[in-house]
Amino acid sequence: MKSKYLLCGLITFLFFNRIQSQNDYYFPEDVNFNENIPSPAEFLGYEIGEWHTRHARLVSYMEKLAELSPNAQIQTIGYTHEKRPQIILTISSEENLQNLENIRQDHLSHANPENSPGDVEQMPVIVQLGYNVHGNEPSSSEVSMLVAYYLLAAEDAKVDDYLENGVFHIEPALNPDGRDRHTTWVNSNKGNPPVADNWDREHNESWPSGRTNHYWFDLNRDWLPLTQVESKNRVAFYHKWLPNMVTDYHEMGSSSTYFFEPTKKYGSENPIVPRYNYDTLNSIFAKYHQEALDEIGSLYFTGERYDNSYPGYGSTYPDLHGALGIVYEQASSRGHVQNTGTEDITFPFSIRNHLRTSLATIQATIDNRELLLNWQRKFFKDIRDKGLKEKKIHVYGNEKDPGLTKMFTQLLLDHQIKVYQLQDNITAGGREYKTGSAYAVPEAQPQNLMVKTVFDNVTSFADSVFYDTSAWSMALAYGISNAEVNSGRIDLGAGLSEEDIKTNVDTPAKSDYAYLVDWSQFKAASALYYLLNNEVNVKTAFTPFSIETNKGEKEFGYGTLMISVADQSLSPEKLYQLIKKASEKAGVKIASVPSGRSALGIDLGSPEFKSVELPKVVMLTGNGTSGYEAGEIWFMMDTYVGMPITKVDRSDFKRMPLNDYDVLIMVSGSYDDLDKDRIDSWVKNGGTLITQRTASEWAIKNEIVQAELKEQEKEKDSLLRMNYVKADKYYGSRAIGGSFYKADLDITHPLGFGYNDRELSIYKNSSVFMKPGKNPFNKVAVFTDDPYLSGYIHPENLEMIKNSAAILVEQKGRGNVIMFSDNPNFRAMMLETYKLFVNAIFFGQMIF
Repeated sequence: MKSKYLLCGLITFLFFNRIQSQNDYYFPEDVNFNENIPSPAEFLGYEIGEWHTRHARLVSYMEKLAELSPNAQIQTIGYTHEKRPQIILTISSEENLQNLENIRQDHLSHANPENSPGDVEQMPVIVQLGYNVHGNEPSSSEVSMLVAYYLLAAEDAKVDDYLENGVFHIEPALNPDGRDRHTTWVNSNKGNPPVADNWDREHNESWPSGRTNHYWFDLNRDWLPLTQVESKNRVAFYHKWLPNMVTDYHEMGSSSTYFFEPTKKYGSENPIVPRYNYDTLNSIFAKYHQEALDEIGSLYFTGERYDNSYPGYGSTYPDLHGALGIVYEQASSRGHVQNTGTEDITFPFSIRNHLRTSLATIQATIDNRELLLNWQRKFFKDIRDKGLKEKKIHVYGNEKDPGLTKMFTQLLLDHQIKVYQLQDNITAGGREYKTGSAYAVPEAQPQNLMVKTVFDNVTSFADSVFYDTSAWSMALAYGISNAEVNSGRIDLGAGLSEEDIKTNVDTPAKSDYAYLVDWSQFKAASALYYLLNNEVNVKTAFTPFSIETNKGEKEFGYGTLMISVADQSLSPEKLYQLIKKASEKAGVKIASVPSGRSALGIDLGSPEFKSVELPKVVMLTGNGTSGYEAGEIWFMMDTYVGMPITKVDRSDFKRMPLNDYDVLIMVSGSYDDLDKDRIDSWVKNGGTLITQRTASEWAIKNEIVQAELKEQEKEKDSLLRMNYVKADKYYGSRAIGGSFYKADLDITHPLGFGYNDRELSIYKNSSVFMKPGKNPFNKVAVFTDDPYLSGYIHPENLEMIKNSAAILVEQKGRGNVIMFSDNPNFRAMMLETYKLFVNAIFFGQMIF
């Protein structure tokens, strides 16, 4: 039977390559192409689908098209972490390209209801064709070349109409780094003839796979948090154009068929997107996709699954901007040809399906050009008017941490949300928001839906099963103080620009005695690492105090860093230069003090100041561990701390010199084959073990610690029967897809240093529940009795969360085990809990 499938795959592959030409197989019948424009096969030297095309060759082909055709322009919108260019090939008529900037400006008038936009009858529709956001879902990047070739070389009056009435922005690879990782793998493991057996090495990438980018992030979840450079570049381009149609091409399991929208009605749709988007526009485009796949006999399904609710998807973000975003899923060959159990799926086959829906999308967009343009205009006017009627304004700010406020403000500006200065101080929600450190965001603006997305907590849902997270409040994620006020209570000042928030931190004054760093500043850890790495002796305060500084008397809280001038092997001048550099690099304020005598609390010579040592950190990675979680830690330590950490494959653990390290990080994963006795001994000898999610569960179950898990009561035998068809919904509703909960944080504990408020918002997407235990001092953070903040949660799970431990510490000999029930670095957007993790790294060895 296996031989039969392999032979079938081989015949399909050879038939494609030797008998059918590229154009005959991929494109509709009777399409003639301009011989002066090279096909992808002619340029690359192989048929599309015969090999996976490296990103550099994709770029080169697009550059060649722009060179040869007057209907194409190419631009680089930025570079990835690994310095690959992110390119956009823009295709339209010669006249449109010559008038491109005017077209862009006219189109942006849709988002400004106060202007008088031109007549849509004369306006081209704007289309953004995005491909391959997951690097190991590669067929769509090959499609991008075929689409570009078709638009530029097809000699057809229909295509001329496309170019006259549309501007097409083609992004051939949304994730160039991940794509090349996957491309290298499958090409280097390709057999000749190709192997269809799904156990073959070609179809089973090594960890972490090409799905993710350099830092192992899923870029299709990053349109909202914008943590990755690729996303920032892409969203900046998006807002430069505000397209009417955006495609989001993916692949799914090899045993499936093809999916296009609509997704599951109500349950998988974003609750604030107007119904017209889903009920009308989606239905119109679905007919075109149906006809395209029917024509070539490809199977497909719609309306059953896939999520359109999370705003960070490439197919959902456009829906919040008066556009239509559509997700497409093709069964993947995960290589060149793969057996699915019933038939062989080939790379060319998957490419052809995506090509046909791409062409159908282009046809649908042009046919419905005026409809789409009028809808976008109406969309922005309606939501702005709705905001005016609701009269809501969000105020926010963190006086203690201007760096965090700046980062949050930058996120708003990146999403083109209008932010304003406060004219006067205002008290709201029990907090005072002061001019200079707080800002206002009215809902009466074109980005009304994005304002709601960032600030609102979602607590009601049409369904109980989620493909991804069910909560996305960035205000909760950042832990930024905010409140909602009526617009009648507040006068708005000038609108903020990026220049307004690019303020430099004052240069620290030179001191002959000591310097102090308020640990509540977001980037304080970056300054600490820089100083420790340059052999500066630093201490941290275990008790608050007030003291006279060069700028008057100031209060300093738990975790404040103190650098004594006398307690150094460096000269005072050399120390001062390092202090200035640390302040400049990290963007943190560093205070100078003339005396060690405090006005209140401990003096600077108190034993309550304890020395901080530079820890050597190692993190286990590789097969069996969560690449997402490991990548988040890697990224945040690189980006926000500037501190290198060692990443070791868990298969090398046996030979790794564990005693060379002070801190061992274990993310979610499978560790049953690890030498737990070795870890236990290392901790007792002074090591700090940091675990999160299922790694914490592993530590508890393997008795590395004495903590206990809180578990659901097992269901007893029951006469209850339910229809089998309801099983997915029943069990899906009990999964914790991702939501926010309130915890009480001990801000006097070293892990709580730098927090000024005991109330903490924690993002939970795991079913790990820890009992608080008996030790009253190691319960660093405990979920409250009424913890629910935002997102879907089944009542049974909510009961499990209540009063469970979010963070526990257990002392073992001279070391500590620090356990997080959840992921404090989730998607690098959880800046509210990021400091907890940093504290664990720097202060974990100081817990007693």
